[in-house]
Amino acid sequence: MWLDAIEHIQITSSPEAENAMLFFYSQVLGLTEITKPEALKANGGAWYVLGDIQIHVGIEKQANNQISRRHICFRVYSLEAFAKHLQAHGVEIISDRQFIGGYNRFFIRDPGGNRIEIAEFAPDKTNS
Repeated sequence: MWLDAIEHIQITSSPEAENAMLFFYSQVLGLTEITKPEALKANGGAWYVLGDIQIHVGIEKQANNQISRRHICFRVYSLEAFAKHLQAHGVEIISDRQFIGGYNRFFIRDPGGNRIEIAEFAPDKTNS
């Protein structure tokens, strides 16, 4: 097999939403920011890490994320508790909660319009 792991995921934001994006990923989601290479610091955005995977927030003048179905999926231990945490920060849950493939899940969008799936493993539930 050629592929070994996912090293990082790049998401985008408009310059106008940059501050809200950085707050969302660092404070609302609680990701740890890591240092970007010197050569990329002037481009704005930030890099974060979760386990072995990096999430890179890049700034694009014409980011158009609001209509895309592409997404990151974050796994949580308690979907209900995390939903309450998100709602306390004014984050709207944009889809009905569903059970698919052993996971309870819902979707949100970050301040840059990127779609995010939030999922909780539910091994005792059957997909009927």
